[in-house]
Amino acid sequence: MQQIPVYSFTGFLDSGKTKFIQETLEDPRFNAGERTLLLVFEEGEEEYNFSAYPSQNVYMEVLDQQTVTAKELQALAKKYKAQRVVAELNGMQQVGDLYMRFPENWVVAQEVMFADSTTFMAYNANMRNLVMDKLVGAQMVVFNRLKPGADVMPFHKLARAASRRIDILYDYTDGTTQFDDMEDPLPFDINAPVIQVKDEDYALWYRDVSEEPEKYDGKTVCFKAQVAMLRREKEGMFAPGRFVMTCCVEDIQFCGIPCRYAQSAQLNSRDWVMVTAKISAEKHRLYKGEVGPVLTALEVLSGVQPADPDVATF
Repeated sequence: MQQIPVYSFTGFLDSGKTKFIQETLEDPRFNAGERTLLLVFEEGEEEYNFSAYPSQNVYMEVLDQQTVTAKELQALAKKYKAQRVVAELNGMQQVGDLYMRFPENWVVAQEVMFADSTTFMAYNANMRNLVMDKLVGAQMVVFNRLKPGADVMPFHKLARAASRRIDILYDYTDGTTQFDDMEDPLPFDINAPVIQVKDEDYALWYRDVSEEPEKYDGKTVCFKAQVAMLRREKEGMFAPGRFVMTCCVEDIQFCGIPCRYAQSAQLNSRDWVMVTAKISAEKHRLYKGEVGPVLTALEVLSGVQPADPDVATF
Protein backbone atom coordinates (compact mmCIF):
# COMPACT_ATOMS: atom_id res chain seq x y z
CA MET A 1 0.00 0.00 0.00
CA GLN A 2 1.41 3.37 -1.04
CA GLN A 3 2.33 5.73 1.77
CA ILE A 4 0.45 9.02 2.10
CA PRO A 5 2.43 11.93 3.60
CA VAL A 6 0.65 14.00 6.26
CA TYR A 7 1.44 17.64 6.93
CA SER A 8 0.16 18.52 10.41
CA PHE A 9 -0.39 22.01 11.74
CA THR A 10 -0.98 22.34 15.47
CA GLY A 11 -1.64 25.16 17.91
CA PHE A 12 -4.48 26.71 19.85
CA LEU A 13 -7.53 28.45 18.41
CA ASP A 14 -6.77 31.60 16.37
CA SER A 15 -3.01 30.98 16.47
CA GLY A 16 -2.64 31.41 12.70
CA LYS A 17 -2.92 27.81 11.47
CA THR A 18 -5.67 28.40 8.92
CA LYS A 19 -4.00 31.45 7.41
CA PHE A 20 -0.70 29.62 6.99
CA ILE A 21 -2.34 26.56 5.43
CA GLN A 22 -4.28 28.81 3.06
CA GLU A 23 -1.09 30.58 1.97
CA THR A 24 0.73 27.25 1.62
CA LEU A 25 -1.98 25.80 -0.62
CA GLU A 26 -1.92 29.00 -2.68
CA ASP A 27 1.80 28.50 -3.35
CA PRO A 28 2.29 26.62 -6.64
CA ARG A 29 5.61 25.31 -5.32
CA PHE A 30 3.63 23.26 -2.77
CA ASN A 31 0.37 22.84 -4.66
CA ALA A 32 1.20 21.75 -8.19
CA GLY A 33 -1.93 19.67 -8.67
CA GLU A 34 -1.48 16.92 -6.08
CA ARG A 35 -4.79 15.52 -4.87
CA THR A 36 -4.87 16.92 -1.32
CA LEU A 37 -7.22 15.86 1.47
CA LEU A 38 -7.58 18.83 3.83
CA LEU A 39 -8.72 17.70 7.27
CA VAL A 40 -10.04 20.42 9.57
CA PHE A 41 -10.37 19.39 13.20
CA GLU A 42 -10.84 22.93 14.51
CA GLU A 43 -12.81 25.78 12.93
CA GLY A 44 -11.85 29.35 13.83
CA GLU A 45 -12.74 32.75 12.41
CA GLU A 46 -10.57 32.31 9.31
CA GLU A 47 -12.12 30.43 6.39
CA TYR A 48 -10.49 28.63 3.49
CA ASN A 49 -10.75 30.25 0.06
CA PHE A 50 -10.59 27.44 -2.50
CA SER A 51 -10.81 29.85 -5.44
CA ALA A 52 -7.31 31.13 -4.65
CA TYR A 53 -5.62 27.75 -5.08
CA PRO A 54 -3.60 27.17 -8.26
CA SER A 55 -5.09 23.66 -8.37
CA GLN A 56 -8.64 22.59 -7.57
CA ASN A 57 -7.57 19.16 -6.35
CA VAL A 58 -8.08 20.11 -2.69
CA TYR A 59 -10.90 18.38 -0.81
CA MET A 60 -11.86 19.59 2.67
CA GLU A 61 -13.52 17.55 5.40
CA VAL A 62 -14.44 18.90 8.86
CA LEU A 63 -14.08 16.16 11.47
CA ASP A 64 -14.24 15.59 15.21
CA GLN A 65 -10.69 14.87 16.39
CA GLN A 66 -11.93 12.96 19.44
CA THR A 67 -14.12 10.48 17.61
CA VAL A 68 -12.70 10.06 14.11
CA THR A 69 -11.54 6.52 13.34
CA ALA A 70 -8.85 5.03 11.12
CA LYS A 71 -11.59 3.44 9.03
CA GLU A 72 -13.22 6.84 8.38
CA LEU A 73 -9.89 8.42 7.47
CA GLN A 74 -9.01 5.57 5.14
CA ALA A 75 -12.41 5.88 3.46
CA LEU A 76 -11.89 9.61 2.85
CA ALA A 77 -8.44 9.04 1.37
CA LYS A 78 -9.94 6.46 -0.97
CA LYS A 79 -12.94 8.65 -1.83
CA TYR A 80 -10.78 11.55 -2.97
CA LYS A 81 -7.86 9.44 -4.24
CA ALA A 82 -5.68 11.53 -1.94
CA GLN A 83 -1.98 11.73 -2.66
CA ARG A 84 -1.30 13.62 0.55
CA VAL A 85 -3.07 14.96 3.64
CA VAL A 86 -2.95 18.42 5.19
CA ALA A 87 -4.40 18.46 8.72
CA GLU A 88 -5.37 21.40 10.93
CA LEU A 89 -5.46 19.91 14.42
CA ASN A 90 -7.55 20.88 17.43
CA GLY A 91 -5.40 22.64 20.02
CA MET A 92 -7.41 21.25 22.93
CA GLN A 93 -6.73 17.63 21.98
CA GLN A 94 -3.60 15.50 22.32
CA VAL A 95 -1.70 15.14 19.05
CA GLY A 96 -0.56 11.59 19.74
CA ASP A 97 -4.10 10.34 20.33
CA LEU A 98 -5.00 11.29 16.76
CA TYR A 99 -1.82 9.88 15.26
CA MET A 100 -2.60 6.52 16.87
CA ARG A 101 -5.78 6.43 14.77
CA PHE A 102 -4.11 7.28 11.48
CA PRO A 103 -4.27 4.53 8.83
CA GLU A 104 -1.11 2.43 8.64
CA ASN A 105 0.03 3.97 5.35
CA TRP A 106 -0.28 7.56 6.62
CA VAL A 107 3.14 8.96 7.54
CA VAL A 108 3.63 12.31 9.29
CA ALA A 109 6.02 14.14 6.96
CA GLN A 110 6.05 17.43 8.87
CA GLU A 111 4.50 18.90 12.00
CA VAL A 112 4.49 22.66 12.57
CA MET A 113 3.10 24.43 15.63
CA PHE A 114 1.72 27.96 15.59
CA ALA A 115 1.64 30.06 18.75
CA ASP A 116 0.07 33.46 19.33
CA SER A 117 2.72 35.21 21.43
CA THR A 118 0.08 37.38 23.14
CA THR A 119 -1.71 34.38 24.68
CA PHE A 120 0.82 31.56 24.58
CA MET A 121 2.28 32.04 28.05
CA ALA A 122 -1.22 32.02 29.55
CA TYR A 123 -1.88 28.68 27.83
CA ASN A 124 1.42 27.39 29.16
CA ALA A 125 0.57 28.45 32.71
CA ASN A 126 -2.87 26.83 32.66
CA MET A 127 -2.56 23.95 30.18
CA ARG A 128 1.14 23.13 30.09
CA ASN A 129 0.47 19.47 29.25
CA LEU A 130 -1.24 20.49 26.00
CA VAL A 131 1.50 23.00 25.18
CA MET A 132 4.27 20.46 25.65
CA ASP A 133 2.30 17.82 23.78
CA LYS A 134 2.50 19.96 20.65
CA LEU A 135 6.04 21.27 21.09
CA VAL A 136 7.60 17.85 21.68
CA GLY A 137 6.64 16.44 18.28
CA ALA A 138 6.94 19.54 16.10
CA GLN A 139 9.83 20.14 13.72
CA MET A 140 9.19 23.88 13.90
CA VAL A 141 7.26 26.34 16.07
CA VAL A 142 6.20 29.77 14.83
CA PHE A 143 5.71 32.44 17.49
CA ASN A 144 3.64 35.09 15.73
CA ARG A 145 2.14 38.51 16.52
CA LEU A 146 5.34 39.60 18.22
CA LYS A 147 6.03 43.32 18.49
CA PRO A 148 9.43 44.39 17.08
CA GLY A 149 12.02 44.38 19.86
CA ALA A 150 10.00 42.02 22.08
CA ASP A 151 11.89 39.76 24.49
CA VAL A 152 11.82 36.32 22.88
CA MET A 153 13.87 34.53 25.54
CA PRO A 154 10.80 33.12 27.40
CA PHE A 155 9.59 31.55 24.15
CA HIS A 156 13.06 30.25 23.33
CA LYS A 157 13.44 28.59 26.74
CA LEU A 158 10.00 27.00 26.58
CA ALA A 159 10.54 25.54 23.12
CA ARG A 160 14.01 24.27 24.01
CA ALA A 161 12.66 22.66 27.18
CA ALA A 162 10.48 20.53 24.92
CA SER A 163 13.05 19.79 22.21
CA ARG A 164 16.61 20.81 21.46
CA ARG A 165 16.02 20.06 17.78
CA ILE A 166 12.95 22.16 17.12
CA ASP A 167 13.36 25.11 14.76
CA ILE A 168 11.98 28.38 16.15
CA LEU A 169 10.67 31.19 13.95
CA TYR A 170 9.64 34.60 15.28
CA ASP A 171 6.99 36.37 13.19
CA TYR A 172 6.71 40.10 13.96
CA THR A 173 3.79 42.48 13.50
CA ASP A 174 5.82 44.66 11.11
CA GLY A 175 5.95 41.80 8.61
CA THR A 176 9.50 40.65 9.36
CA THR A 177 10.52 37.17 10.48
CA GLN A 178 13.64 35.82 12.15
CA PHE A 179 14.86 32.32 12.90
CA ASP A 180 16.12 31.67 16.42
CA ASP A 181 19.90 31.23 16.33
CA MET A 182 20.61 31.32 20.07
CA GLU A 183 22.90 28.55 21.23
CA ASP A 184 22.12 26.51 24.33
CA PRO A 185 25.33 25.04 25.71
CA LEU A 186 24.79 21.79 27.56
CA PRO A 187 25.43 21.93 31.33
CA PHE A 188 27.98 19.10 31.03
CA ASP A 189 31.08 18.59 28.91
CA ILE A 190 30.47 15.87 26.33
CA ASN A 191 34.15 15.99 25.31
CA ALA A 192 35.46 15.25 28.80
CA PRO A 193 37.14 11.85 29.38
CA VAL A 194 34.11 11.06 31.57
CA ILE A 195 30.90 13.04 31.09
CA GLN A 196 29.76 13.97 34.61
CA VAL A 197 25.96 14.36 34.71
CA LYS A 198 24.76 16.16 37.84
CA ASP A 199 21.49 15.14 39.48
CA GLU A 200 19.70 18.26 38.24
CA ASP A 201 20.88 17.70 34.65
CA TYR A 202 19.76 14.10 34.14
CA ALA A 203 16.60 14.98 32.17
CA LEU A 204 18.55 17.19 29.75
CA TRP A 205 21.23 14.55 29.27
CA TYR A 206 18.68 11.78 28.77
CA ARG A 207 16.84 13.77 26.12
CA ASP A 208 20.06 14.78 24.34
CA VAL A 209 21.53 11.27 24.25
CA SER A 210 18.17 9.86 23.12
CA GLU A 211 17.79 12.41 20.31
CA GLU A 212 21.40 12.21 19.11
CA PRO A 213 22.90 8.87 20.24
CA GLU A 214 25.55 8.99 17.51
CA LYS A 215 26.99 12.13 19.11
CA TYR A 216 27.76 10.12 22.26
CA ASP A 217 28.94 6.93 20.57
CA GLY A 218 32.16 5.72 22.22
CA LYS A 219 32.03 8.23 25.08
CA THR A 220 31.98 7.47 28.82
CA VAL A 221 29.37 8.84 31.18
CA CYS A 222 28.85 8.89 34.94
CA PHE A 223 25.43 9.54 36.49
CA LYS A 224 23.22 8.67 39.45
CA ALA A 225 20.15 6.57 38.73
CA GLN A 226 17.63 4.08 40.01
CA VAL A 227 17.74 0.43 39.05
CA ALA A 228 15.05 -0.89 36.70
CA MET A 229 15.01 -4.45 35.40
CA LEU A 230 14.22 -5.27 31.78
CA ARG A 231 11.43 -7.81 31.47
CA ARG A 232 12.83 -9.61 28.44
CA GLU A 233 16.48 -9.43 29.45
CA LYS A 234 16.74 -10.50 33.07
CA GLU A 235 20.36 -11.62 32.89
CA GLY A 236 23.34 -9.42 32.19
CA MET A 237 21.36 -6.26 31.64
CA PHE A 238 19.35 -3.60 33.47
CA ALA A 239 18.14 -0.07 32.79
CA PRO A 240 19.48 2.68 35.07
CA GLY A 241 17.31 5.77 34.91
CA ARG A 242 15.27 8.44 36.65
CA PHE A 243 11.65 9.47 36.89
CA VAL A 244 11.28 12.55 34.69
CA MET A 245 8.53 15.17 34.66
CA THR A 246 8.11 17.06 31.39
CA CYS A 247 5.29 19.43 32.29
CA CYS A 248 3.12 18.21 35.18
CA VAL A 249 2.73 15.43 37.75
CA GLU A 250 0.43 13.48 35.42
CA ASP A 251 3.17 12.97 32.83
CA ILE A 252 5.94 11.66 35.12
CA GLN A 253 7.55 8.62 33.55
CA PHE A 254 10.63 6.50 34.09
CA CYS A 255 13.38 7.29 31.58
CA GLY A 256 16.06 4.63 31.60
CA ILE A 257 18.73 3.37 29.21
CA PRO A 258 19.53 -0.32 28.60
CA CYS A 259 22.85 -1.21 30.19
CA ARG A 260 24.96 -4.34 29.93
CA TYR A 261 26.21 -5.42 33.35
CA ALA A 262 27.30 -8.95 34.22
CA GLN A 263 26.27 -8.56 37.89
CA SER A 264 22.84 -7.09 37.15
CA ALA A 265 21.14 -10.00 38.95
CA GLN A 266 22.66 -8.76 42.23
CA LEU A 267 20.92 -5.38 41.93
CA ASN A 268 17.61 -4.54 43.55
CA SER A 269 14.91 -2.72 41.63
CA ARG A 270 14.47 0.96 42.60
CA ASP A 271 17.81 1.07 44.48
CA TRP A 272 19.97 4.10 43.77
CA VAL A 273 23.30 3.46 42.05
CA MET A 274 26.14 5.47 40.56
CA VAL A 275 26.81 4.22 37.04
CA THR A 276 29.94 4.73 34.97
CA ALA A 277 29.49 3.31 31.49
CA LYS A 278 30.53 3.40 27.86
CA ILE A 279 27.87 4.63 25.45
CA SER A 280 27.20 3.05 22.08
CA ALA A 281 24.64 3.97 19.44
CA GLU A 282 22.91 0.79 18.36
CA LYS A 283 19.56 -0.88 17.88
CA HIS A 284 17.68 -2.32 20.83
CA ARG A 285 14.15 -3.69 21.12
CA LEU A 286 13.25 -0.77 23.41
CA TYR A 287 13.80 1.54 20.43
CA LYS A 288 11.53 -0.48 18.11
CA GLY A 289 14.03 -0.92 15.33
CA GLU A 290 15.63 2.52 15.65
CA VAL A 291 19.15 3.34 16.83
CA GLY A 292 19.40 4.54 20.41
CA PRO A 293 21.86 4.74 23.31
CA VAL A 294 23.01 1.48 24.92
CA LEU A 295 25.36 1.42 27.91
CA THR A 296 28.09 -1.02 28.88
CA ALA A 297 28.80 -0.64 32.58
CA LEU A 298 32.38 -0.06 33.71
CA GLU A 299 31.38 0.41 37.34
CA VAL A 300 28.11 0.30 39.27
CA LEU A 301 28.26 1.55 42.87
CA SER A 302 25.36 0.62 45.15
CA GLY A 303 24.17 2.25 48.35
CA VAL A 304 24.40 5.85 47.12
CA GLN A 305 22.15 8.63 48.37
CA PRO A 306 19.04 9.34 46.27
CA ALA A 307 19.31 12.11 43.72
CA ASP A 308 18.13 15.54 44.79
CA PRO A 309 15.49 16.13 43.53
CA ASP A 310 14.43 12.51 43.07
CA VAL A 311 12.22 13.43 40.07
CA ALA A 312 14.19 15.07 37.25
CA THR A 313 12.76 17.97 35.27
CA PHE A 314 13.79 19.93 32.17
